[in-house]
Amino acid sequence: MKKKNHTSVINRYILLGLCAFCILMMLLSSFSDRAGGPFRAVANVTVIPLQQGINQIGRWLGDMTDNFDTMEQLRSENQQLQEQVDNLITENNYLQADQSELERLQELYQLDQNYADYEKTGAHVIGKDSGNWFNSFTIDKGSQDGIEVDMNVMAQSGLVGIVVDVGPTWAKVRSIIDDSTNISGMALSTSDTCIVSGDLSLMSDGQIRFEQMENNDNVVNVGDQIVTSYISDKYLQGILIGYVSEVNVDSNNLTRSGYITPAVDFKNLQEVLVITTTKADLTGENETYAQGEESEI
Repeated sequence: MKKKNHTSVINRYILLGLCAFCILMMLLSSFSDRAGGPFRAVANVTVIPLQQGINQIGRWLGDMTDNFDTMEQLRSENQQLQEQVDNLITENNYLQADQSELERLQELYQLDQNYADYEKTGAHVIGKDSGNWFNSFTIDKGSQDGIEVDMNVMAQSGLVGIVVDVGPTWAKVRSIIDDSTNISGMALSTSDTCIVSGDLSLMSDGQIRFEQMENNDNVVNVGDQIVTSYISDKYLQGILIGYVSEVNVDSNNLTRSGYITPAVDFKNLQEVLVITTTKADLTGENETYAQGEESEI
């Protein structure tokens, strides 16, 4: 405790000594301005360098203050710029989403025009079964909107699937790529009929299968369109299913089979068109099928 007090006393003496020295230098500097000779010489050696040093320290401290002010200003400007960038990014995302939605709606409008003979209503996809593909999904229109089982569903450039279940405000759609789907199809260029079958195991290659096409003199080429046929029980005639990607003659030499690239991207479905007329309505048939059951259609 005594040692601490002793040190404190020494520090006070040092501080007083420095204060006295500064006062002396200031008086000496003031006196040297009025007097000449040895006093001015002493001032030139001691006081003036000290003043210069103090002035440099003052300028350095002033520069540091200016630098701190500049840094604060830059920090504030940087924050404002970052906020502007964030706002621009958000705005750009909204614009891209709007552009994407506009393109999808234009695509649906064109699809509607391509099949103008059929009455339709638009719907949004609101749910899907697990997995990467929209092989079974739910839309936001139901019986209150006039949706019925067996109504055909389209999107993008062609056929998506068929309504298999309906609630008051929702409907479930089974797509053409589902393993349980069989569709009566037809080569648009030759009118040769075939059976188009869904197969999820093929969708990694972006394909579905067709078979039982008669092996005749009619040439079906890669790229030819396959549409729903006129003999389909549930699908309306002439809706694009996809494009032939491969065709082969079967081992029996009587039929041909191959693969089709669907006209719809079954990884990305957001809006669809539901044709509000069923095949039974057009044919006048009242026969109904068990829900989810597919005959040769």
